Amino acid sequence: MVAVPYFEAIAVEAWLGSRRIFDGLNLTLRLGEPTVLLGPNGAGKSTLIKLISRSLYPVVKPGSSLHIFGSSTVNLWALRQRIGFVSSDLQAGYIPSVSAEEVVLSGLFGSIGLGRPQQPNRQQWEQAFNQLEAIGLADLCGRPFGECSDGQRRRLLLGRALIHRPEVLVLDEPTNGLDFKAKHQLLETLRTLSQQGTTLLLVTHQLDAVIPEIQRAVLIKQGSIVADGAAADRLTSKGLSDCFETPIAVLQQGGWRQAVPQSKPLGIKP
Repeated sequence: MVAVPYFEAIAVEAWLGSRRIFDGLNLTLRLGEPTVLLGPNGAGKSTLIKLISRSLYPVVKPGSSLHIFGSSTVNLWALRQRIGFVSSDLQAGYIPSVSAEEVVLSGLFGSIGLGRPQQPNRQQWEQAFNQLEAIGLADLCGRPFGECSDGQRRRLLLGRALIHRPEVLVLDEPTNGLDFKAKHQLLETLRTLSQQGTTLLLVTHQLDAVIPEIQRAVLIKQGSIVADGAAADRLTSKGLSDCFETPIAVLQQGGWRQAVPQSKPLGIKP
């Protein structure tokens, strides 16, 4: 059975302001294929997310195309119901006083918090409470977003992204700033979602954030894809050393990977 693409870029050129990020990007991402997009800061990872979310449009030119779920024209409301997004930029957009349940509920409206135009009904409030229970944060009901820990905030944003039960979940550096406990809780939740059939696109520069369920790895550097294939073949010492331009050794245990500096043995002085 052929996996259905949810993102197809052919010879795409994209700019952020006066800076060209992509020049001839070719990439296809498919449903049912949990993928990590890995690369150093400034490589173009966040720009790719903007192309997927349609907050950034590519340059229109002959021979270039970009399709989301097979269409070059996307209804943003329909897109929000099929693809959920979690990012630090989104987290920074919420005012501290908004309640935990309002963060999750705002996903139904595609908004950051609830304003006058958003008037949720009883069924929608119940949907938000049920989502909080599903992610293990029901005890946060009524708590201001600003009083939650970083780990709790990230999981609330995850609940927001999941409120529509999307087919795809895109996560931009989801473990940044989290301590060990919060990181492990979030990663275990992502493992469960992947095992239940949600297609994950994990965008990160941290190898230890790549859960064992990830099947494909796309390595990106300076706006170019430098490697693409099975995670086991690409997330190697050589692959990461080339991508990050620094000697890296990859250690593995139980399906998890850790990157450590690869240094020459120190000489032993008598």
